[in-house]
Order: sequence, then structure tokens, then C-alpha cells
Amino acid sequence: MKIAVFGAKGRMGQEICLAIDAAADMELVAALDAGDDREAALGADVAIDFTHPDVVMDNISWCLSHGMHVVVGTTGMSEERIATVRSWLVAHPGVNALIASNFSIAAVLMMAFAAKAAPFFESAEIIELHHPGKADAPSGTAANTARMMAEARSQAGCPVMPDATTHETDGARGADVAGVHVHSVRLTGLFAHQEVVLGNPGEMLTIRDDGFQRSAYMPGILAGIRAVMERPGLTLGIEEILGI
Repeated sequence: MKIAVFGAKGRMGQEICLAIDAAADMELVAALDAGDDREAALGADVAIDFTHPDVVMDNISWCLSHGMHVVVGTTGMSEERIATVRSWLVAHPGVNALIASNFSIAAVLMMAFAAKAAPFFESAEIIELHHPGKADAPSGTAANTARMMAEARSQAGCPVMPDATTHETDGARGADVAGVHVHSVRLTGLFAHQEVVLGNPGEMLTIRDDGFQRSAYMPGILAGIRAVMERPGLTLGIEEILGI
């Protein structure tokens, strides 16, 4: 498989390039970053984008229009942006895309466990903690977790979670994502961490994922690259690819 990496000079991009070089079934044909000519990626089977929310959509559009399957790990992929990508795929049949809020196997399991647990508790909130260089808040993983939990609660017919707050400083209760409060911490010394706390009278469940280095994402990224060519249209997340 011929692979092009967008965002190759970033810390994640560098790690991805090394992982592709080490994979016997992959060939790195283009390692691109800001200011590079995208034409160098032409001929790649799959393009992977770990760039910036400001440029990712233009990169996706360009790759799809040139017949390249796309794997996207760039943060900031809102529901509106995902809908736009779906429309582009309709215009380019035979070209596929995979968008994941997180490629860490531990993080994917954390999200699945949180969604499974959510209907069994009266209350649930999310605290996500990252390094201060992160561009978005809340993180894509936290937002996706909240949406998954909200969907699980909706399907189970759960009531709105209790909250008697009537006076607050702006932001004190965090962001409201699909009815789930999400709190973002940006702190020097952190890498990527998320905690889901769920409560009932007399008990609390905590589900936590801690990421310490970028190598943790590589197995999931390589699995996504290998799978995208065989999965028509848009795939969201790597859960099905991993059998979760």
C-alpha cells in the first residue's frame, strides 16, 4: 500500500511515518507538511491526515477529488464537518474515508465502556486533560464519548440528569455536549487523559484512560489504514475494525 502522510513534521506525523516505514505491507510515498506541494501525494492509495482543524477539510476534499482514500485523525471533526465529508464521498464513489476521534485502543475501549455504563447511572460527567498545546476544547474524544453516552441513555429512556445549578460563573459547569457536561484541563506535563465519572445514590464508577506517548496510537492507525480501502463510504471510529 502506498501511503501519504499530511502533517508529517508534527510529533504525531513523525511517529506515523516511522510506523509506516516499519510496516512490511506499506510504503511511505509522501511526507507532507505546511507549505509543501500536495502534488507529491498523487498516486498514493491512502492519505492520512494529522494536521490542524483549520486545514484538514481542504486536505480531505483535495485527496478525495484525486481518488485517494483518507484516514483522518485530526481533531475538531464536528458533526457538521462529518456530514460535509459524507456529501463529498457521494460525489466520489469508490473512494472511502475513515474518521476517528482517537486511535488508541485503550481510549476506544474507554468510550465503549462509558457508553455501556451510562444508562445505569443517574449522573455522568467527563473530565479530559491534555497538554496546553492542544488546539481544541473539549477534545474530539471527549465530545465523541459524550455523544455515545447520550445516545445510549436516550435509547434506554433515561431521564435528564439532575442538576440544580441556577447561578454559575461562565464555564464553571463545563461544556454541554448532548446533555453531558465535559470539563477540559490544559496543563503542562500532561499528554492525553480522560476520566468518565458516573454516579448513583451511594456509589460512583470511574472509567479512566491515560495516554503517555504517541506510540500508543500506532496499532490503531495502521489498522485503520489497512481497513479503509475495503470499507465503502465513511467509517466513523475504529471500533468495528478492532472487533469492539
